[in-house]
Amino acid sequence: MAFEQRKALLRNMVQSLVRHKRIRTTLIRAKVASAFADRMVELAKKGTLHARRLMISRLGSPDAARSLINDIAPHFKDRQGGYTRVIKIDNRIGDNARMALLEFTAVIDVPRKKSKPKKSKKKMESAAEVSDSPEPREKTPKVDAKKKQQPTEEKESEDKKETQKRGGFLGSLRKFLKGDE
Repeated sequence: MAFEQRKALLRNMVQSLVRHKRIRTTLIRAKVASAFADRMVELAKKGTLHARRLMISRLGSPDAARSLINDIAPHFKDRQGGYTRVIKIDNRIGDNARMALLEFTAVIDVPRKKSKPKKSKKKMESAAEVSDSPEPREKTPKVDAKKKQQPTEEKESEDKKETQKRGGFLGSLRKFLKGDE
């Protein structure tokens, strides 16, 4: 692998590690990225302008550098090394490559996006009725008492008529397979 590709791979892996606090990758990549991430945490612990600029140039992301300095480095202020760990896991199914988890040793809370509570169907229907649409919604027709008392034979014949009404390619295919043609 060329030097530029290796550098880009390490940048992206450490950016993902900073964003997600844990990544799953191959064992060899995890070991190399662990060493690079440890150097970035050392720079983040310094917190100087020079260290910030070095991290931005090496990571290629001001957001990752900011997160390292503000969120991650304070967890390691008393520690002198060993900021990341590599945990071996099962082999990958496709090519049997040895897989590993790369994560920070300190417990760092990942900020979760606030999810909106799901609306129930009743609320969604009422919201749809209230919405300002250019055309008013048609109300569902009310069923007459006579139709409720129809025997099941008539309902079955109505179902057959509805299936016969279906047109297009699938309708003609359905008729052909049933032998109606």
